[in-house]
Amino acid sequence: MTTAAAAPTPRRPLRDRLSALIYVVPGVGWLALFFAVPLVIVLIVSFGTKDATGHVSLAHPGLQNYLRAGRPEYVPAFLNSLRYAGITTILSILIGYPIAYWISRYGGRRKILLLILVMLPFWTSYLIRTYAWMIILRDNGVLNGILQSVGLISDPIPFLNTDFSVILGMTYGFLPFAILPLYVSIDRMDDNLVQAARDLYASGRQAFLHVTLPITMPGIVAAALLTFIPAIGDYVTPDLLGGAQTTTIAKVVQVVFQSGRDWPYGSALGFLLMVLTLVGTFAALRTLRRETLGGG
Repeated sequence: MTTAAAAPTPRRPLRDRLSALIYVVPGVGWLALFFAVPLVIVLIVSFGTKDATGHVSLAHPGLQNYLRAGRPEYVPAFLNSLRYAGITTILSILIGYPIAYWISRYGGRRKILLLILVMLPFWTSYLIRTYAWMIILRDNGVLNGILQSVGLISDPIPFLNTDFSVILGMTYGFLPFAILPLYVSIDRMDDNLVQAARDLYASGRQAFLHVTLPITMPGIVAAALLTFIPAIGDYVTPDLLGGAQTTTIAKVVQVVFQSGRDWPYGSALGFLLMVLTLVGTFAALRTLRRETLGGG
């Protein structure tokens, strides 16, 4: 018995493809001009050297700047950046998931208002918000004043210029980046799946672990990416809330560029940080692909 051949998929008309291309070209051009081109310039500069006058020289390009970037004295700065970004990401997800869940399931007609409140900090400069935390956390600041006024402490607690203040400020700053993708993932989930698990005598905890959590895992991965990537390169919070003793790779790059005026070396450090971040991003996206598509 002869099986009829499947009908070929009709190709889109050339006019439709050209129309779609016209819509794509402006965005691609924008990314090429303001992202790809500066990135290529940074890469080229990273292979150069600083001459006697302090200018960038490409007369003898090489990998010497990248070899310098791997020196042991910079390992603590890299580890501090990873530690701050990792803790910030974990705290943002742990705090943001219940908030996103509550808005999605119990927000009702106030969902839009609640999401606007989540995004409200974005309407103020990140630098100004960080300075506000300095006023709150300093020895004669708001927090110590409240604790002393209620009699919980007699002497001020040094909150500022500590790891606590850095992680607190970064978590506050990047928390909305975690809440928004978590909300989208939770809001798209079908409540009937959870109800079916409860009908099969699953407890609330079991239904969450075996139904809600796996379904919303793509949102968790997206929240982790959107939080970790800007957190690992954050310069403002560690510098203002951590003080001079807090060293991160972003602060090292700033010192190399501003104080040392060694642009090739600073470019190599910045490009190396970007590569490490991209490697982690691609690994997370691969995990996200397995979670959503079941692919290998």
